[in-house]
Amino acid sequence: INIPSLSAQAIRGDDITVRSYKVESRITSRFSHTIVRSSVVNSGSNPQSIAFNVQIPKRAFITNFTMNVNGITFVGSVKEKTVARNLYAQARARNKAAAIIRCRSRTDMETFKTEVHVPSGSNIEFELHYQEMMHRKLNLYEHTLHLQPGRLVPQLQVDVYIFEPKGIATVKASNTFGAQFADLIKVTSTKDKAHIVFKPTVQQQKKCENCTESAVEGVITVLYDVNRDSNAGELQVSDGHFVYFFAPSNLSPLPKNIVFVIDVSGSMWGVKMKQTVQAMKAILDDLTIDDNFSIIDFNHNVRCWSEELVPGSSIQIADAKRYIENIKPNGGTNINEALLRAVQMLVKASNQKVIDPRSVSMIILVSDGDPTVGEIKLSAIQKNVKRVMREEFSLFSLGIGFDVDYDFLQRIATENRGMAQRIYANHDAAEQLRAFYSQVSSPLLRKITVQFQEDSVAEVTQNHFDKFFSGSELVVAGKVLPSESNTLTSFTMGSARLDIILETDADTTELDAELAKQQHSFTGFARQMWAYLTIKQLIGERSLATTAVKKRKITQRIMTLAVEHQFVTPFTALLVESGDATERLLADSPKDPKHGCCSGTLVYQPPPWVHTPTPTPTTVEVLEGPKEFIVPQQVNLVDNDPHFIIHLPRSNMDICFNIDSKPGHILNLLSDSGTGVTVNGQLIGSKKVNKRTYFGTIGIYYQPDGISVIVSTDGITMTDGRNNHSFTWGSTAEIRQDGISIVKNSNVIITINNSTQVMVLLHRVWKKHPVNVDFLGIYIPNENQYSPLVHGLIGQFSSEPEVSLYDIHKGADPLKKEATMEVKGNKLLVTRGWQKDYRRDKKRGSNVYCWFIHNSGKGFIDGHYSQYIVPNLSSFLHMP
Repeated sequence: INIPSLSAQAIRGDDITVRSYKVESRITSRFSHTIVRSSVVNSGSNPQSIAFNVQIPKRAFITNFTMNVNGITFVGSVKEKTVARNLYAQARARNKAAAIIRCRSRTDMETFKTEVHVPSGSNIEFELHYQEMMHRKLNLYEHTLHLQPGRLVPQLQVDVYIFEPKGIATVKASNTFGAQFADLIKVTSTKDKAHIVFKPTVQQQKKCENCTESAVEGVITVLYDVNRDSNAGELQVSDGHFVYFFAPSNLSPLPKNIVFVIDVSGSMWGVKMKQTVQAMKAILDDLTIDDNFSIIDFNHNVRCWSEELVPGSSIQIADAKRYIENIKPNGGTNINEALLRAVQMLVKASNQKVIDPRSVSMIILVSDGDPTVGEIKLSAIQKNVKRVMREEFSLFSLGIGFDVDYDFLQRIATENRGMAQRIYANHDAAEQLRAFYSQVSSPLLRKITVQFQEDSVAEVTQNHFDKFFSGSELVVAGKVLPSESNTLTSFTMGSARLDIILETDADTTELDAELAKQQHSFTGFARQMWAYLTIKQLIGERSLATTAVKKRKITQRIMTLAVEHQFVTPFTALLVESGDATERLLADSPKDPKHGCCSGTLVYQPPPWVHTPTPTPTTVEVLEGPKEFIVPQQVNLVDNDPHFIIHLPRSNMDICFNIDSKPGHILNLLSDSGTGVTVNGQLIGSKKVNKRTYFGTIGIYYQPDGISVIVSTDGITMTDGRNNHSFTWGSTAEIRQDGISIVKNSNVIITINNSTQVMVLLHRVWKKHPVNVDFLGIYIPNENQYSPLVHGLIGQFSSEPEVSLYDIHKGADPLKKEATMEVKGNKLLVTRGWQKDYRRDKKRGSNVYCWFIHNSGKGFIDGHYSQYIVPNLSSFLHMP
C-alpha cells in the first residue's frame, strides 16, 4: 500500500520561507499514525497566499488538522457533515468571504489542500494527522513517503518509528532522490523496534554545490515484515480491544482456475488494448500446468478462445497469446453476457469434476467503460452475476482509465468475494495490470471462516474472510466484553477454518504496559484500528445495501463511529476553528467514491487580521488585467469552415484537410482519457443552405475535477457542477480553479494543469451578412503534454506519423502543385495550397502553406471522420 506523498511545492512566492518540514510516522502492529508539520513565514513586504498540500493514500482517514497563524490557533474536530456544512452556510449568510478549495486525485493518492492569505511577516504552522491500516502485500509491508518540498529547507526531517510486539524480521529503506542520498537514510533496529530517519542538511539538499534548487524530490520507501512463530497466528489485546493477525508462512499455493474476461469494445482501441495485450502475455507466462484457464473477449458480442477450461501448458499458452494479439477492438460493450458466460464455464468445470476440488476459481474482468449493449442497467447486471456466482468463485474487476464506472466494478467484485482496482491509463498501465495479478495469482487458502464466541466478543469487523490471499494477511479486530475474571485461553486453526476463543477483558495487559514505555508506538492503536476496520467494512456494506432503510442505518452507524474516533469519512467533516470559534475551515470528503476526491476539501473564512485590498484567495480567482499569452511557434488549428492544419514537427510539414459534416454534429478534437481532458466542437451552418459549416461552440472538459468550459459565439461559461462563472467576449478577466485557468482578452486561453492549452478565437461578421455567421477558431500548441491514450481529430497527431512525399508536379491549377503522399500505409494524391492562421492578425490572418488531403482527411486521419462524432460536448472519444 502507498502511504503518504508529501508536498510543500504549492507554497508559492519567492518571498515565502519554509523554516521546517517534518514528517513523523509511528507504526504499531501494522497500524500507522502519520503527522505532517510545516512552519512557514511570509518574509516578503506584501501580503501573500500560502498553501499547504499533503498527499495521503485514499485508504487513510484524516484525524486532525491544526493551523497557527500569528498566534491564532485553529483546532480540528470531526463532526457529522450536515453540522459542519450548516456552520459553513451560516458564515456565508453573514456575508463572510468563504471559498471552497477542492483537491484532485488521479492516482492512489488524494491531495489535502488549504490556503491562507497573510500579511507580510506572518508566521504559519500547519499540522495534519491521519491514520491507516497497513496491508501485507507480497510478503512485505510498504510505507511510502513522497517528498517534494520544492525548495531548500533549514529543518527537513523524516522519522518512521516501527514497533511490532512479535518482533521485526526484516526492515530496509530506499529512495529515488539520487545516489548521493543513499547513505543519508539511516535504519536502526532491535528485536521489536526500528527507526528510519532522513535528515539532510541544506547543503546536502542541493542539486549541486552552488545550486539554490533542492534535489529532494521523490520517494522514500520503507519495507518490513514481522516474525511469525507459528501458523496459529498472532493475537494482541490492548485497551479493551483485540486484534488477530493471520498470515501462513509455509503453505504452498493452490492451483487456480481463471477465466479472463477482456473488454474489446471500440473504446479499448489503441494504447489501452496494446497495454492489455502486453500485460496478458506476461500473465499467461505465469500460469503453470496445474492451473486451468480460458479467455473470453467481448464487445457487442461474446467470444470464447476456448469453450472449456484448459491446462496452462506451453502449447495452450502460446495459442492464447496468438489469439489476444489478433484482437481488433470495435463495437459496443456487453458486460452482462460476458460475465454470465464466464460463470457458466466455471460451473460446468466444477460440475463435471474436471478441476481439483482444492483449487481456487476466479474471474478477472478487464474493462474501460459502461455497458452499452444487452443488459445495460447496472443494478440488473449486479443481480444477475450475484445470482449465478457460487460461494467458491471470486470476481476481480480491473477498471481502465478515468471514464470507467469504477463504483459499479467495485460493487460487483465486493459482492462476489473479490476486489476491484482502477488501472490508470498511462505509460505503465501494463505494469499496473501485472502487479494486480501478482497479488491474487498465488492463493494459499481456499476459504477461511472466522468464528467468535458470541458471549465474549461484542463486535467484530469481519466474521468471514472469503478472499484467498498471496503473501497478504487476515486481520480481525473486535471489542472485548468486560468480565470480572476473564482470561485469554486459546485459539486454534483448522485446515480451512479458524476459531478464535476469547475469554479476556484485561484492562491492563502486558502489551499496554509495553506501549506506555515505547517511543516507537502510540497508545490506543487497537481501539483506532478496530474503528478503522469497522468503518471500512460498513462503507462496503452500505454500497451493497438493498434498501434505503438499511443504507440509512449503516450510514448512521458510520457517522457515530467516525465522530467518536475522529475520522474524516464520506459522511463526516473536519471542522477547524479558532479558540473563540469565530474563524472556521471545513475539511470535507465526497460520498461518491467513483470520482476519487477527496479527503481534503477546505472551506476558508479569512480571519479578521487580514486587512488588505488583495482579494481573499479562493479556488476561483477573477482578476483584472489578464496576462499576455505567448504565441507558440507551431500549433495545430481548426478555423474557417472548418479547415484543419496539422503541424508535423519532425517532418517540418503542415498538412491540411476539411471536415464536411452537418450542423449540430459534435466533433471530437482532443480526447485523452489518461489525463481526463477532452475538447469537442459543435458545428453550426451558414445562413443559406450551401453545405458550409463552422464551429459555433467549443467544449473543454476536465474529468478529474468535473470542470467544463463552454466557449460559444455569445460568451464563455465555466462550471464545476455547483458554481457557474460566465462572462462575455467584450470583457477581460482571468479565472483560476483547481488545475484550470482561463485568460480572456481578444481571445480565450484555457490551460489545464500547466500541460494542456487551448486557445479559442471569435470571428464576427456584420449582423446582416447574407451568408456567413459568427464562428470560432481553435488553436492547440504542439508543446501540449498528453498521455499515450490521446486521440481525436487533432490529438492523434501527438504521435507523429511517418510521411513521405514524391512525384511532386504541376497540378490543374498552376499555382498549386500536386504530389503523392505515403502515410499510414496509404498513398494519397495531395495538393499544395494555403490556409489562414489568425493568431497574430485576427482580421487578415497569415498564410500557412500546407499539403491538402482530400475527402475529409481520408487516409491521413484514423478511420472515417464520422467516427469522431460524439454525443455531447463533454464526451470522450471511443474509436472502434
